[in-house]
Amino acid sequence: MTSPKLKIVSWFTQIAAAAIMGQTLYFKFTAHPDSVQLFTELGMEPHGRLIIAALELIACILLLIPSSIVYGALLGSCLMAGAIIGHITELGWEGPRLELGILAIVVLSCCITTLLVRHRELPLLKAIQTDKPTQRGPRNH
Repeated sequence: MTSPKLKIVSWFTQIAAAAIMGQTLYFKFTAHPDSVQLFTELGMEPHGRLIIAALELIACILLLIPSSIVYGALLGSCLMAGAIIGHITELGWEGPRLELGILAIVVLSCCITTLLVRHRELPLLKAIQTDKPTQRGPRNH
């Protein structure tokens, strides 16, 4: 069972990740020139921009629904890992891109923290935890 203090940490990181991702949605969905330029450089304009925006919106929603927090954190982690890779390979870290890159790192850190706190809620780990090891009796040779 997760302690109440860790749950508070988790909620803080969930809300922070959702707020940061949520702020960028306006720019992606409205085709703000900066967002269009960024995704053009990545070779993903316009479909990639809209797909990423939709996935980030889904991650934000999942992070705020108690029964789906770990799924939102997993999706957010994957999206932010992709954003960081984009900065490393194509976009760079100069000027305003530095802020975007740092925000991606912050969101990735928040999502990973959420996953670390709530790791017992991950379906695979939940299945492993419910399996009880078999008890072995005395061996007769």
